[in-house]
Amino acid sequence: MSRHDAGKPEQAGRDAWLGEQARKPRRRRVVLADSTKSRGKAVRTIIELQEQTSVGEKLIRDLIRQQLKSAFGLAFLVLVGMCLLPITFYLFPAIGDLEVLGIGVPWLVLGLAPFPVLYGVGWVFRRQAERHERDFVNMVDR
Repeated sequence: MSRHDAGKPEQAGRDAWLGEQARKPRRRRVVLADSTKSRGKAVRTIIELQEQTSVGEKLIRDLIRQQLKSAFGLAFLVLVGMCLLPITFYLFPAIGDLEVLGIGVPWLVLGLAPFPVLYGVGWVFRRQAERHERDFVNMVDR
């Protein structure tokens, strides 16, 4: 050891002191051209959606059609269910004479029952809409 090396640690000691992580390169090479054939199709589909070509418009139209179909189906069920309640009370007047806590059953059913039902229908519709969108994204990414 010379007098110039007196304050420096030895190379083996320095490597042990720095650890293995210090010797690994800190930068990584990123290659954007690394793609597969399936990814190329997804990119092409995304470009068609962005450029609003006829294929992209058809894909979006199909998504909107699915959303509308589920919305109208659930709206029809709600409409039929809500219209059947007053008809039921009209056809069976004995139900109209029942009271709970001094309030008529028809008022309770027509005034309180629709809210949880409508909340449930909204929850179902949101789940269906998210599923349709998830299916659309999966189809585009294929």
